[in-house]
Amino acid sequence: MYGRAYKLLEVDRKPQIIRDVLEAYRLQNYVPNAKMFKVILNLCREGKDANLGLWVLRKMRECNCHPDTTVYNVVIRLLCEKGDVDEAMGLMREMELIDLHPDMITYVVIIKGLSEVGRLEEACGLTKAMRGHGCVPNTVTYSALLDGICRVGNLERALVLLSEMEKDGGQCKPNVVTYTTVVQNFVEKCQSVEALSILEQMRDFGCKPNRVLICTLIHGLCKDGHVEEAHKVINRVAENGIPLDSCYSFLVLSLFRIGKLKEAEMFFRRILTGGLKPDGLASSTIIRWLCQQSRILDGYHLIDAIEQSGSVSSIDSDIYSILMAGLCEENHLVEAAKLACLMVGKGIQLKGPYVMNVMECLRHCGKEDLASNIVLCNKLNIFGLLVRICKCGHFCLK
Repeated sequence: MYGRAYKLLEVDRKPQIIRDVLEAYRLQNYVPNAKMFKVILNLCREGKDANLGLWVLRKMRECNCHPDTTVYNVVIRLLCEKGDVDEAMGLMREMELIDLHPDMITYVVIIKGLSEVGRLEEACGLTKAMRGHGCVPNTVTYSALLDGICRVGNLERALVLLSEMEKDGGQCKPNVVTYTTVVQNFVEKCQSVEALSILEQMRDFGCKPNRVLICTLIHGLCKDGHVEEAHKVINRVAENGIPLDSCYSFLVLSLFRIGKLKEAEMFFRRILTGGLKPDGLASSTIIRWLCQQSRILDGYHLIDAIEQSGSVSSIDSDIYSILMAGLCEENHLVEAAKLACLMVGKGIQLKGPYVMNVMECLRHCGKEDLASNIVLCNKLNIFGLLVRICKCGHFCLK
């Protein structure tokens, strides 16, 4: 709601409109109340306008409206997001002068702000100081600090803090999101092998990795050239309830994205021969690539193998059309007919851009009657017609 209002009023281009509204109230001898100021602050928050938010806060006090902790937190967050941490800390000190107490949100926002600008010592100091104000640091607090430490590249210190969180326990104990943050930063620094130790650390602490963490680690290992290590990781985490099908599918995608196309195809075939079921994205990616390499028959045989495996993965519908066109062009009519049957069973229709190519190829192969029927039934179930023609003997399968 506030986002739409911010755009409708074009506050980003005309911030003066907020001042004009308050001035209009003054001229009419109306005194804005706290609720109205909070509405205006929500507009500032939506537009991430720290300067305007700070102006509104000052205006509240001029109008004898007493801002509460929630109001201060909105402005402090805006300032931290802008990178103006000193101003934000000044507001926190100001809160104490008017008998307002910073809460957990205040501390977490400023700790995160300090961490993001590289002022880690101050962030660590504030983490300790907040205890004296009745706010016990929790996982969210330490995660904000941890993220900042990782961002500046001090991964050794990140591991030390992670260990401290494990020892403290209670509200500070790390969760899977905390570990994932550290793993992501190791991967970004091309230190995916070093990140493997975090898996052991998680196991010892009794925290199970989730799919996001494992996929992040797999991609990092592949990117850094440690494909076998990625393979080992998948085997190690199978006991944690993460489906092997999902992990291997992501391994295939990671290899493909870094240009190791043959290895991606090899692992994809290994998935099928191992009795696993690849997901739709991995299947679509590999088969589309095979078609681009003019390996139409290979693509067809992979789709057939996927069907034989009983996989319910959703392959992109346009791939069936690409394969159909390719099979017709290469005169693989038996396979084309079988693919047509498969498409009918799945309710997949031939895509428009491929209809003419299929028709031309069929005519070139002497299948004028079939091509004519495709023209007539293009808006109907084209492949239903193909199957009926096959059954009538007009499409020789022998």
